[in-house]
Amino acid sequence: MSDELKARIKKILVENLMLQIDPEQIQDDIPLFSPEGLKLDSIDALELAVALEKNFGVVIPNAQVAREAFVSVNTIACHILQHAPAS
Repeated sequence: MSDELKARIKKILVENLMLQIDPEQIQDDIPLFSPEGLKLDSIDALELAVALEKNFGVVIPNAQVAREAFVSVNTIACHILQHAPAS
């Protein structure tokens, strides 16, 4: 999996969700929505879905897909690689 892609995802997380940390501080496998992780909430999930569609052309069609894709930076990167339109 591309380190460049994961770095881009981290930057999107920080900028779009206004996180008070540097993108480099986000570990690839840190849980995004758990208290032990970044503590994101449902509003963050919506904003993240919009940002991914805007930046990568990847649609998150429903809550089940979001739950699977938004576990960590690694799972987001996997989802993008599997579902991004060919460029």
